Amino acid sequence: MSILFMFLILFSLLVVGVPVAVSLGLASLFFIIMEGIPNIVLLHNMVNGINSFPLIAIPFFILAGHLMNTGGITNRIFAFARSLVGWMPGGLGHVNVGASVIFAGMSGAAVADAGGLGNVEIKAMKDAGYDTDFSVGITAASSTIGPIIPPSLPLVIYGVMADTSIGQLFAAGLIPGLLMAFALMAMVSWYAKIRHYPKDDRFSFQVLWATFKRAFLPLMTPVIIVGGITTGVFTPTEAAVAAVAYAMFLGLFVYRTLSFNNILRVSQETIETSASILMIVASSTIFAWILTANQFATFFAEELLSFTDNKIMILLIMTLLVLIIGCFMETIAAITILVPVLLPVAIQIGIDPVHFGIILILNLMLGLLTPPVGMVLYVLAKVSETPFERCVIATAPFLIPLVSVLMLLTFIPAISMWLPTLIYR
Repeated sequence: MSILFMFLILFSLLVVGVPVAVSLGLASLFFIIMEGIPNIVLLHNMVNGINSFPLIAIPFFILAGHLMNTGGITNRIFAFARSLVGWMPGGLGHVNVGASVIFAGMSGAAVADAGGLGNVEIKAMKDAGYDTDFSVGITAASSTIGPIIPPSLPLVIYGVMADTSIGQLFAAGLIPGLLMAFALMAMVSWYAKIRHYPKDDRFSFQVLWATFKRAFLPLMTPVIIVGGITTGVFTPTEAAVAAVAYAMFLGLFVYRTLSFNNILRVSQETIETSASILMIVASSTIFAWILTANQFATFFAEELLSFTDNKIMILLIMTLLVLIIGCFMETIAAITILVPVLLPVAIQIGIDPVHFGIILILNLMLGLLTPPVGMVLYVLAKVSETPFERCVIATAPFLIPLVSVLMLLTFIPAISMWLPTLIYR
């Protein structure tokens, strides 16, 4: 009954608009008081929850993304993507997806993609005569590629919570991320055909080479990060530090676009963003500890397996559950709550924790495109000066290719597991 009331308090607080970290903390505190557990347990678990070396990667990856945005690197990436795929029907739609794939290897966050590249992409598409709805929809959908292709902040959090190799998770996300990109580009081609969208320009090898040279050094960022991790040169946490050092080097000494004031500003933004994420992780840790200590995961597994022992049915039920929760809860909080509950069930039915991590994160990314939370939609509503409700409608059709990829990943484990098996196992 105490756990039931804890969930009721949590969702009640979320509905009335209380911040996620505070909601989780208050709900957990209610349980501790009801059960007569010493209050120091709350603080002890919260501190231990963020006392983790891999979590150091979070502020550094966020800072690297901010530095790339501030240093004007996004414009170089967009120009290269434009010369690479802009000649296709619906050219700027393909450019939008291609730029997100490249930027995904630098920031690791959907909101950073939407806020950084989104401004450049939507303006260029509007100027070229594309519908606002299409521009906003494809920008929102392509931003979800960021947390799937390494590096990825959600995968770091999942790796910590699931005690799973972050390097393997990063490797597992590469092919699914590219598959998402191809699915979205197929959707763009269909839109271009029925709406007669123009090609951006004819393909020119000279332009491609010129933009590639301008973007070459930024393009090396994901190569350094992913290559360093897979070859064992550094850990994912050390890779985040290397990404910041490289971004600083480009902004200060190569392009000279970063000033002391810029660095100070992005550092403050990084501290604010990191603090909010780590507060959620800390509050979620005590919530997850309560569920684990009371064997809620065992209870959930027994109830689910008593309903059906069919692996496909269980996967569909868990997918539906995560999709629903992702609509109402912030990604980091959802990960820290769902992993202790769902991962034991997944392992029990023979699903690899790395494979399950990719399924879970992609599920939650779809929540970023749906109300009422929909953080990406709120960012793009501000960037594009479009009403939130219109952004929701514009993004809805692009959920079709993303859900299709989710189903493929769910039922064909080899898509996500081939690369980590090849490298690590």
